[in-house]
Amino acid sequence: MVEWIATDGLTDYEQALAFMEARAAAIADGTAQECIWLLEHPPLYTAGTSAKPEDLRDPDRFPVYATRRGGQYTYHGPGQRVAYVMLDVSRRGRDVRCFVRDLESWVIAALAEFGITGHVRDGRVGVWVERPDKPRLADGRMAEDKIAAIGIRLRKWVSFHGISINVEPALEHFSGIVPCGITDYGVTSLVDLGLPVTMDDVDVALKRNFGRVFETKQAVARNS
Repeated sequence: MVEWIATDGLTDYEQALAFMEARAAAIADGTAQECIWLLEHPPLYTAGTSAKPEDLRDPDRFPVYATRRGGQYTYHGPGQRVAYVMLDVSRRGRDVRCFVRDLESWVIAALAEFGITGHVRDGRVGVWVERPDKPRLADGRMAEDKIAAIGIRLRKWVSFHGISINVEPALEHFSGIVPCGITDYGVTSLVDLGLPVTMDDVDVALKRNFGRVFETKQAVARNS
């Protein structure tokens, strides 16, 4: 069983990191169950293992935390649903790429409940939405905006960090970084796309679709 925790208000980033590391260690030791923690952070930037210093455009704007998750710079703040996933990947095939694809599929399935078609793109981490309402790119491709970020770390085959979905954050806050090192595309949110979606709505969609993506797949693996 997976324990779900939802925290109201804004959670300090260092507090969240300490909790994740302790819980991941306990899961690896077999003394705690898997956990998904839904929360929001105060405005901050995090730097993944591939972050480039020049991509931090405004280093004095918000606190900046170096983290050992994969990826580059990302923003967290109010109005963004963060879902930290502390899951035993050794029970889920020990395939990191497959696990990341499952996280992407989970986000896409949750977004679909609001009529949003999410996409994954080679060379661009996260989940993207097409923007036919925006001017096309210089090479003629349709404009796309990022709506969800993904970055995980594994320790003893237990994951932590996770995903973030833009529900109604201040999108201007992303201007202090080059999100995930990508300059040709923008950032959007559910509310920016004209959808009056609440954090509770997103939580319901995430919980409902987690089982469809992860638990169903695990049951098939056990029975095969």
